[in-house]
Formats: sequence, C-alpha cells, structure tokens
Amino acid sequence: MNYTAVWAIYSSEMVRFFRTIAQSFISPVISTSLYFVVFGAAIGSRIDQVEGVSYGAFIVPGLIMLSVMTQALSNASFGIYFPKFIGTVYELLSAPISFFEIVLGFVGAAATKALFIGVVILVTASLFVDVPVTHPWAMVLFLVLTCVSFSLFGFIIGVWAGNFEQLQLIPLLVVTPLVFLGGSFYSISMLPPIWQKITLFNPVVYLISGFRWSFFGTADVPVGLSLLAIFGFTSLCMVIIWWIFKTGWRIRA
Repeated sequence: MNYTAVWAIYSSEMVRFFRTIAQSFISPVISTSLYFVVFGAAIGSRIDQVEGVSYGAFIVPGLIMLSVMTQALSNASFGIYFPKFIGTVYELLSAPISFFEIVLGFVGAAATKALFIGVVILVTASLFVDVPVTHPWAMVLFLVLTCVSFSLFGFIIGVWAGNFEQLQLIPLLVVTPLVFLGGSFYSISMLPPIWQKITLFNPVVYLISGFRWSFFGTADVPVGLSLLAIFGFTSLCMVIIWWIFKTGWRIRA
C-alpha cells in the first residue's frame, strides 16, 4: 500500500473542501433550518406523531440521509471528473500507484466531507428538537456505510460523465427523487397498501429505514435487510470500479 500516494490524493481533495469551509458549514445549517420551518412547523402542526415519535424528530434521519447521499455523490463525482476534464488523470494513471489507492484517496475524501455535513446537520437539528439515538453504534455504522457507498457511486458517475451537465444528471433526476420518495419525511406505512409494495422497490427505503431504526428503534423494513442492501450496493459499486480500471472505460480514452 502506497500510503504517501493515498494521503496526497486525500489531502488535495480535502484542501479544496476547506477553502470553502464557511460555505460548506453554513449551507447545511441554513437548509436544515429551512426544512424544520417548512416540514417541522407547517406539516408538524398537523401531524402530531409518527410511530410514537414527534414529527420534528422523525424527519431528522431522513434529512441527514438526503444531504449525506447528495453530498457524497457530488463530491466524489466532481473529484474524479475534474482531473479527467483538465487531463491530469493521466498523471495518476501513469504513476506507480494501484487503482485501489486512487479510489481510496478520492472516495475517502468524499466520504469524509459527507460525514462532516451529516454531523453538522445532526447538531443543527438538535437545536430544534430532542433527537434520541437508541443505537449510537448502529447510527455511526449506517452513516459511514452510506457515505462510502454513495461516494463510490459518485466516483462511477464522475468517470461516466462526459460533461458538466451529465455530472448533475443522475444526482438531480434519479437520486434526489428516490430519496424524497424513499420515506425520508414520512413512514411508508402511511401510504396506501399498493404504494407500500411499490415503494419497497426503491433501494433508498432500506437505507433510510435502517438509519431511522438506529435513532428510534422502529423501522419500515427489517434492519438485517437494510444492512444487506447497503452492503450489496457497496459491493456492486466496487465491482464496477474494478471493471472500469481493468478495461480503462472512459478513463483512459
């Protein structure tokens, strides 16, 4: 393992993040506050509790997941796309480092940024409502796995994208709608029976359900199934990245 190379890539990506630390810190605080004003106050005044939890607290895990997934995707995709765009990716490919070390540097930095945003949102939400964490270690596990898996997915998107428009296509048109429809701000048990069954085909449901279980001890789907889903998604992303570097698809051309 070439730790020097991994650290060089990781630190380079983190420096870019810390250049805009004020924006990176203030943006999630403001957006979280707005979500609580809109969802917590407006909708929460009409919905007292969901599964025995106040609505303001109930939306916190979904809000964290929404931000973590989108931040991990955008940071990882831009992190690998920009070297492709300016041509410096060829220096990485010709350097004496393995594809695993390249991915570890980029994905590690993107996951760290997303984790930072998740913690900021959790702290901000705690200022508005009391947020109990029934299973703290499970909460950390789900949060870290989500950061890593969606950073891997973002890396794939960055390799696939041919321009800046394609870079935003999947996060905006696919991932964000899936998160909103995945029970981030409601329980799927509140839906009609037919829609409950349809919603189970949304993979994000399993991530949000497992993460919410770590807070309140209740879940829409079994926790074991949630863990299986996130491990399966992470493994699939790793296999795709291995294939990308093995074949050079869209990264050497």
